[in-house]
Amino acid sequence: MTCLLCNQEFQEKIRFCDILFFRNNSRAICSSCSNQFERIGQPHCPDCYRQDTDMRCADCELWEKKGHKVNHRALYRYNPAMKDYFSKYKFEGDVVLGKVFAKELKKILSEYHDYTIVPVPISDERMKERQFNQVTTMLDYEKISYSELLVRSDSEKQSSRNRQERLSNSTSFLLTEELVPEKIIVVDDIYTTGATLHEITSLFRAKGVQNVKTLSIAR
Repeated sequence: MTCLLCNQEFQEKIRFCDILFFRNNSRAICSSCSNQFERIGQPHCPDCYRQDTDMRCADCELWEKKGHKVNHRALYRYNPAMKDYFSKYKFEGDVVLGKVFAKELKKILSEYHDYTIVPVPISDERMKERQFNQVTTMLDYEKISYSELLVRSDSEKQSSRNRQERLSNSTSFLLTEELVPEKIIVVDDIYTTGATLHEITSLFRAKGVQNVKTLSIAR
């Protein structure tokens, strides 16, 4: 097989049980590239998964003072390898890189089987520029069902805003449906300050949805 990140050939060990049950567990990247991504382990903030603290972090304390309780789960640190991955995937338009975390995302989301999965949308301008949504592409690769209950009306990239702007500015998300499910898990690619997911969570809670969780690949 060829690694999607380094383009080097690698061999994958095939287990008998995978053949017996017709499971396709093939990896998209080699072990060397995979090992450059840092999983978030203990300790971490219990609310947002920020690494290296077992107490609620300053960001989550700030959000709580604003009336927002963070309920987030993240899989990996946003380290240099992850930054390089998203640069190639999102900004260089290498859409096939959506496969890298798709299987793991499917496994994690299976734990929320009674939740409606809602991907974070991108604006029409970003879609025209990029031609794909980085979150829904990952979900589509593994045929994960989701509901597009949100649209985004702004065109400014989150990456172009500084930390203070992200915390203070609305990103102008709108709901596409009047009736929404009772349990929702919102999926995004990167959690930075939490501003995007805070606004989305607030929209659903304003509709009476009390059980809203959020999930991201990186934190």
